[in-house]
Amino acid sequence: MFDPDIAPSGTLLGLLQRGRGDGTLHALAAPRAEALAALNDSVLRDPRRDWQVENRSLYYARLYMQLDGGLEEIERHLFHPDDLVDTGEERTGLALAVLGHLAAYGRDAARLLLRSYAAAGTNWRWALDELALRDDDAGLMTLAPAVLARFPETEEGDGELAAAVRDAFEPRPWRLWAEDPRYGTRLAAAGEQGSFDRWQRQLRPRGPRPGWSVTEVLQWAEQNLEQAPEEHRHIAAARCLAAVAGPEDRPELIRAARNAPDPARAAVLHHLAERGDPDALDLIEDAVVDPFSSEQLVSAALAAFARMLSVAAVARARVWAPRADRLGASAAALLARRGGRRDAEAVLAALRRTVREEGPDADGLWELVDGTGRLGVGCAAPVLRHIYRETSSSHLRGRAAGALAATDPGFAAGFAVECLWDCEETTRELAARHAATGDDRVVEQLRRLAADPAEEAEVQTAVRSRIGPEA
Repeated sequence: MFDPDIAPSGTLLGLLQRGRGDGTLHALAAPRAEALAALNDSVLRDPRRDWQVENRSLYYARLYMQLDGGLEEIERHLFHPDDLVDTGEERTGLALAVLGHLAAYGRDAARLLLRSYAAAGTNWRWALDELALRDDDAGLMTLAPAVLARFPETEEGDGELAAAVRDAFEPRPWRLWAEDPRYGTRLAAAGEQGSFDRWQRQLRPRGPRPGWSVTEVLQWAEQNLEQAPEEHRHIAAARCLAAVAGPEDRPELIRAARNAPDPARAAVLHHLAERGDPDALDLIEDAVVDPFSSEQLVSAALAAFARMLSVAAVARARVWAPRADRLGASAAALLARRGGRRDAEAVLAALRRTVREEGPDADGLWELVDGTGRLGVGCAAPVLRHIYRETSSSHLRGRAAGALAATDPGFAAGFAVECLWDCEETTRELAARHAATGDDRVVEQLRRLAADPAEEAEVQTAVRSRIGPEA
């Protein structure tokens, strides 16, 4: 079901949190105070399921511009005492990204606020990266004293400075400051230290060495798991097996796949699946259904099955797909990717079951949604519309829109229209290619997107294919 922090999809707040195009349209039609309250709530309490990949910042920045919204709430959030305690990027990252877009749109107050936070805030690196893209040289130079003062001129401070220079997402400020005689010597030394650190890491490989045998690779996969249980080595070990294992090693590999400790088993299953070994499918099934298998082994076995490209894997997926467990879900996902028209019913059944049992945000929906579109399952449109409306993931909503474009005859005059205002550029691009231009709002929005310098090139290309002279 829904994350408790996500409002219902039928509310203005819920629409804005999801980044839906209807959120912008409803906000522009609502009382301004109500719209700004919902907008501020969405920006200050990041609603994204995965803040590192889902887009919201341009979507919210555009709405701030359209509502002529002030930045007082963002300023209070950035400089709240919590900033000293909660240092995670997710607390302030969205607000800083929105300010970056507003600065690009010419809002001087946003640029000044970014400078203030870069000088004093905990998440200063993010603010500096935003300014590196939008501020002028003079503005960036004013930040040098405050930023460099964060690194005391001690051995520890110099090491932290070297790491900051080395890992900077946008190097422009550091290069600009290095040209100033006041900071050049110290920053040059920091840059040299960063390069030396990278060289040192390359000289200390921790993986297998040339000449290792199959037995030694499997032993390496099991080492130090007590000290670092999150370090799953089975994929690296599988790559090593591809280099050292020959036909004569197959009996040892089959034994390991049945009886070895789980890390070694996972590596062997991955290796056998990559090679299309005739026993791989049976070994994968044994590992997944065994109640004593660890989560690492089950996940590795399912991942190995998902990578298989053989006709035998598709045939076995048809056998497993009706199962109501993880093996069945993985099989249905493989049919969604590689199955034929005969598999449409199985994919649709898995899609309906997943939504019914796990809700519209289930991880297993992504490939099933894509599969219904690829297979052209027209009767999937109702459940796809439900996913589109209710999911809190803007990426999954975009996948549902793509599937609806292939299965729902009403998509062009329906959801495609609101998708022109969606937070994800891939969804806006899809809408630009499909939205029916009989609606005056569609033509107006296509023109706005074509003229907006912040819009992605792919979106503008799709727009111009609809409104250009040749169209």
